[in-house]
Amino acid sequence: MRGMGKSRRMVSMGLAGAALALAFAPAGPAQAAGAQADGAKAGGGHAQAKPHWALKGSGTDARFRGLAAVSRDAAWVTGAKGAVLRTSDGGAHWRNVSPAGAGELEFRDIEAFDSRRAVVLAIGEGDASRVFRTDDGGATWTESFRNPDPKAFYDCLTFFDARHGLAMSDPVDGKYRILSTRDGGRSWDVLPSDGMPAALEGEAGFAASGQCLVSSGPRDVWLATGGAARARVLHSSDRGLTWRATDAPIPAGDPARGVFGLAFRDRTHGIAVGGDYRADQASPRASATTRDGGRTWTESAAPVPAYRSGVTWLPHSRTSALAVGPTGTDLTLDAGRTWHTVDTGSYDTADCTHDGACWASGEKGRIARLER
Repeated sequence: MRGMGKSRRMVSMGLAGAALALAFAPAGPAQAAGAQADGAKAGGGHAQAKPHWALKGSGTDARFRGLAAVSRDAAWVTGAKGAVLRTSDGGAHWRNVSPAGAGELEFRDIEAFDSRRAVVLAIGEGDASRVFRTDDGGATWTESFRNPDPKAFYDCLTFFDARHGLAMSDPVDGKYRILSTRDGGRSWDVLPSDGMPAALEGEAGFAASGQCLVSSGPRDVWLATGGAARARVLHSSDRGLTWRATDAPIPAGDPARGVFGLAFRDRTHGIAVGGDYRADQASPRASATTRDGGRTWTESAAPVPAYRSGVTWLPHSRTSALAVGPTGTDLTLDAGRTWHTVDTGSYDTADCTHDGACWASGEKGRIARLER
């Protein structure tokens, strides 16, 4: 009986994800007329509203590039000035749970296991790169890592499960440096670099959305790069011990260009987004897809129209995903091959949950949840 109940719930959530994607999709004249008629019947003459990002007042002007969505009710965001905020009521109220004395740090990534347990990453050169963990909803924090190497600069972290996770630094002595934890972020060790390919000249990761290092399943992890002559995605199938690098067809050749965000719905199907983060520069061909775990990447037939820093698959969907950036949100219904813009608000990152919720965050304290 338990198995049957779970199966029914998963089917229900899958249908909800599909309905959300279809609601976002552009409608033809006949579909639009039908939607207006249905809306008039249900709402006293008003057309049914499409899904949209509904802003949730954060009470701060910090830029939130780190986001961990737990559920429709619970989410965490991290950002500038050492800020960490948490909600447990769907964004109606946000609690400032920033670590004490962290006001000078730049928190760019957060991974949350639930509404009480989370790990945050502060970026920067040398000892500005730090990791903190909380087990009580942010009431107290423990600093579990402080970077001792002035040549290292940590950008992103990811977890395979509640115990095993990785963090990545820009190249040190010609190779990306990988930190590993086996106890949920309470302690960290630098992995051997023998299995890491050499970095390209000028190559680095982008700490723009917490999505330059992402994982799927118990062992697979991908690392996004830019800043060099070619943009690349590195893949490891053994939790960061050995890596394989593949070129990605996203504009590079400049320190401001490359792959900024990755999302994998399983160990084979992934989406990459990026471009040129400078507002006065165009970003053609700024999205790509893989169907073989990152061994090869294919440029989107109709790519995102501008620089995008974050990307997330819609809940329980095999074909639908959202990409976000400073100039808008784009939707794909065909696993990243074609995109169209559905919102023009500014966001840096997005994340969806297993119970069907999607969240986004960005500049000027902007936090939003997808609503109908």
